Amino acid sequence: MNDRFIARLITGVSIFVFVVVVILQSKVLDIFPDKSAIPEWVFFLPKLNAFINGTCSILLLLSLYFIKKKDIATHKKLNITTFVLSSLFLVSYIIFHATGIKTTYGGTGVIRTIYYFILITHIILAAVVLPLVLFSFQKGLQMQVEKHKKLVRWSYPIWLYVTITGVVVYLMISPYYTF
Repeated sequence: MNDRFIARLITGVSIFVFVVVVILQSKVLDIFPDKSAIPEWVFFLPKLNAFINGTCSILLLLSLYFIKKKDIATHKKLNITTFVLSSLFLVSYIIFHATGIKTTYGGTGVIRTIYYFILITHIILAAVVLPLVLFSFQKGLQMQVEKHKKLVRWSYPIWLYVTITGVVVYLMISPYYTF
């Protein structure tokens, strides 16, 4: 596959995922209009997602540690594992939000402002990070080290922020779950 095809594929996948998430957030698609029909295991997904995000945060920090030690093989394995887990997160996230379940944050005052700041930056950066990570992976797997490093200067901190804030958002909103 040539670079142009891969770039188009990454762009297409990124746009597709973004559109699906926007549709789910706008509640245009609700595959379970009867909430009593939602399978029980679906209610565990937010906790699973927080666990996956927390695990990804740790793996990303370990990945940084090993690349600083020049252990490219371990760095690559950790990043592939993190990418697989992040992909599982995305599937789980889509399944949960396809149910139409909605939770409103109940905090007040300054904590409410903090929550929404974290949530909004998390959402925006989550949309931005997917193509950055995919392009970073492409350059890394092709051993185009200089191009990989240039991309990772942006993708790594954003990806780490998104995984950490995913856990924070879960911890802040989970007391308000009504399911």
